[in-house]
Amino acid sequence: MDLVVLALGQGFNGLSVASLYLLAALGLALSFGLMRVINMAHGELLMFGGYVAFLVIKAVPGTAGLLLALPAAFAGSALLGAALEATLIRRLSARPLDTLLATWGVSLVLQQAARSLFGPIGVEVRAPAWMNAAVHLGPLTLPATRLIILGLAVAVLGGVALLLTRTRIGLLVRAVNQDRMMAAAAGVDVRRIDLAVFALGSGVAGLAGVALSLLGPVTPTVGQSYIVPAFLVVVMGGLGSIAGSTVAAVILGLVSAYAQVFVDVSVAQVVVLLLVILFIQFRPQGVLAPRSRALDS
Repeated sequence: MDLVVLALGQGFNGLSVASLYLLAALGLALSFGLMRVINMAHGELLMFGGYVAFLVIKAVPGTAGLLLALPAAFAGSALLGAALEATLIRRLSARPLDTLLATWGVSLVLQQAARSLFGPIGVEVRAPAWMNAAVHLGPLTLPATRLIILGLAVAVLGGVALLLTRTRIGLLVRAVNQDRMMAAAAGVDVRRIDLAVFALGSGVAGLAGVALSLLGPVTPTVGQSYIVPAFLVVVMGGLGSIAGSTVAAVILGLVSAYAQVFVDVSVAQVVVLLLVILFIQFRPQGVLAPRSRALDS
């Protein structure tokens, strides 16, 4: 019985970690799938969302502050991402190495800006008191905060899926993803679609920052803790595949949680990395590889 409870508890922990991985990786999957851009400043967009949540909840405490922090972090990170795309990434998109180095430089600038504004020590976000409670399912105790974050990840994933499959802009995004040159020849404003998708992915990173702020202090380097797992999720899921990234996040989250039963956190991270390396050796296209001429060219 104790083993069953342990297995179920670690399974829930794995899904909770997977929800954070997915929120952090979703924006990367969107931007790389459409634009083939590796954004090294993606973690700082997550960090920015965490600081926005801190400021909003400090001004408006309680549940109302949390409800305001979500759209504020999404909008703020989306605007920051749109500015980054319009001023830097658009000009360097044809040179992937230059884009990678430039966005890495931006990440360092944003980290230093956060240190100057908020200090090197993390700031605490005061979540509503009811989030400190727990839900009891028999012998299992599930923290309310983790359940909320898991629900947020499901809601964001569902919203992005509906946007891409049920709206006109989603149709245009899929057209550009399938064949950029043909979509442009048909009259689609490819640059505007790039901007919209990059802003959307940045906004989702902001939501991930809000989720992380509920679990621990927001620091200038908080995004760096999740940028590597996010890249692993995108690579294992299939570059640009939202469904594949979802499956990969669940797999890596569960592997990390169950590995921590036998080893410490650092070794568990090594196990996750080795799993991804072995997986791409046998299936380099990822869990669910998207069909896109953009990735073949």
